[in-house]
Amino acid sequence: MPTDPVYLDHASTTPMRAAAVAAMTAELGRAGNPSSTHAAGRAARRIVEEAREAVAAAYAVDPVEVLFTAGGTEADNLGVLGGYRARATADPRRTRIVTTAIEHHAVLDAVRALAEHDGAEVVILAVGPGGVVDPDDLLRILAADADRTALVAVMWANNETGAVQPIPQLAEIAREHGVPLHTDAVQAAAQLHIDLSVVDTAALTAHKLGGPVGIGALIARRDAALAPVGYGGGQERGLRSGTLDAAAAAGFAAAVAEMRQGYAVESSRVADLRDRLVAGVQRAVPEAVLTAAGSPRLPNIANIRFPGAGSDEVLLLLDAAGICAAAGSACTAGVSRPSHVLQAMAVDPEGAIRFSLGHTSTAADVDAAVAAIGPAVDRGRAARLAGAAR
Repeated sequence: MPTDPVYLDHASTTPMRAAAVAAMTAELGRAGNPSSTHAAGRAARRIVEEAREAVAAAYAVDPVEVLFTAGGTEADNLGVLGGYRARATADPRRTRIVTTAIEHHAVLDAVRALAEHDGAEVVILAVGPGGVVDPDDLLRILAADADRTALVAVMWANNETGAVQPIPQLAEIAREHGVPLHTDAVQAAAQLHIDLSVVDTAALTAHKLGGPVGIGALIARRDAALAPVGYGGGQERGLRSGTLDAAAAAGFAAAVAEMRQGYAVESSRVADLRDRLVAGVQRAVPEAVLTAAGSPRLPNIANIRFPGAGSDEVLLLLDAAGICAAAGSACTAGVSRPSHVLQAMAVDPEGAIRFSLGHTSTAADVDAAVAAIGPAVDRGRAARLAGAAR
């Protein structure tokens, strides 16, 4: 009988929590558009608003500041495209956007679109080998040209390395210079006890924290200047039109509520498992290198590089051994390409594997991965040498 694979790819998506499944299932059979004024519509609206309150409470914001979206990508697009265009329209001098080269493609591609179609000037904040922005760099950039800057966009925690940025400090610098800051908080919101009231806009998604795929949120301050990127019925403060998914909102709320109850204990548990994994892997493959080892990191992500072994070969061998891991972001349509994050850090991406843990992870999962990694790396190196010889 086949056994279930060991799932160590929670940064791509994490299994739904039982509470989220139950909450979502309870609503799936009920009719009612949350925008309708009859009894069924009002019942659906109540589910949505209760979910809004749950998300707001988890991240220290007001419920009116929670705008439901179809996920983190849409939330990032609304925060970046909508934030830049609103500011540039109000003040045509503001044509600059400041970001980093390690952002998720939901931000990077939105910034690229602004450069190509809106004439935005893009300024890239450098990161060192640890993958962390120096706040003094942002201070220097804004002190020199704040009046021409429309937006700063820096992710809270990186989805490939787990490196955590000093977002409260960056947001304070941006605010002192009159520039809003957007953060992709998708990974951080699932693992850290963060206060999103310190930023102007922030992207979340439910499926990284045990909720359903297909719903997320943009946290947007009451005074955040945003232009809609889609048009229709005017839902969500007129910024994100479309019929709201009450069942998915219920699942999102249940996942957030359960996660919020056990933040400290679960974070410590997962961090212990991550450290056990790293130590075990480095015993099995002594030359393995932990990426961003000296930086503040999420408790659940370990990006480990295996010199001389190709990422694709090692991943395939791990998969054959029943271990699910990743080489980087899963949001690149299955295309194998060198990690833009590691390249921006001036780190060789050869043989990089991301192991990411979550609420279902166990010590047995970690031990299985440790047992499989040595043979996988050895065979991966042999395959690469054989290919080079041909």
